[in-house]
Amino acid sequence: MIWLITGGCGFIGSNLADVLLQKGEEVALFDNLSRVGSRDNLHWLRGRHGSQWSFVQADVRDSNQVESAVKKFKPGVVVHLAGQVAMTTSLQNPRMDFEVNAMGTLNALEAVRLHSPETILLYSSTNKVYGSLEDLGYRETDHRYELVDFPDGLDESLPLDGLSPYGCSKLTGDQYVHDYSRIYQLRTVVFRHSSMYGGRQFATYDQGWIGWFCQKAIEMKDPQSPAFTISGDGKQVRDVLHARDLVQVYLKAVENIEKASGQIYNIGGGMQNSLSLLELFQMLETLTGFPMRFEHLPWRHGDQKVFVADIDKAVRAFEWRPIVSKEGGIQEMLEWSKEIHNGN
Repeated sequence: MIWLITGGCGFIGSNLADVLLQKGEEVALFDNLSRVGSRDNLHWLRGRHGSQWSFVQADVRDSNQVESAVKKFKPGVVVHLAGQVAMTTSLQNPRMDFEVNAMGTLNALEAVRLHSPETILLYSSTNKVYGSLEDLGYRETDHRYELVDFPDGLDESLPLDGLSPYGCSKLTGDQYVHDYSRIYQLRTVVFRHSSMYGGRQFATYDQGWIGWFCQKAIEMKDPQSPAFTISGDGKQVRDVLHARDLVQVYLKAVENIEKASGQIYNIGGGMQNSLSLLELFQMLETLTGFPMRFEHLPWRHGDQKVFVADIDKAVRAFEWRPIVSKEGGIQEMLEWSKEIHNGN
């Protein structure tokens, strides 16, 4: 069985490909290499696994290229990870955001429907499909906001509200993937991800906040390094999921596709792996020994005060749950960030 991974040289794709290749699976990666770090991940995979896998440099916006890849490989699984991932970019260029996230996803679905209808298609969606969640009840403490009515996190029954261009484009893909299962009987699964982090993630200011603030923590060693900025008061909370646990989501969904097909799952680290920015900063100060110097900016439009995934549906469906603790994962992420910082 061949695994075709769109966005295969990105953070999730490269980690998934690495595990699959270690297991002896056949893998084909489809990526336009536009993302920061994608070429580094391509070279890293080639260094670790030689030429025992395939790479196609192509763009999901080109339906002919997507169809060609599906027809060529006849994959048992398509993992559709290719996407525009930054809220800020979607505000600056909503047309490009839509073409990548919405049209790119439709291209993948149509290629499977027309040329390989037995293929399993797994889609990487986002918690941003739920909008700002401003109508929920919150409790404010010294270091975080808490969900008053959802002690175990938020499940898949939340009302949908794209709110931003990014949220809308991902929601469009999300619903198309879900409907292609209902209308065309394709075997599709939607994962609405919370915050993900780990090795091979080249974080930037507007994507990959755990990695970005790990980079800032390293810079704090230099007392002349300027203060960095955060949006809001720092009490906003997300549940964080390490790459090793993230990869298992995709593997276990395929192993249990009869249960997972046609379903939507909220996927994150769960309440035990929830973190506010202020709590992350405390952890990083303890690990580095240097204070985090930062300044506040206004809240970002539509930013969620809290998103913590209730992962019970995934736990019941395919017996998956996170293993990596936030404490251990953050320490690993800091080491990875040091490698990037040192040019290694």
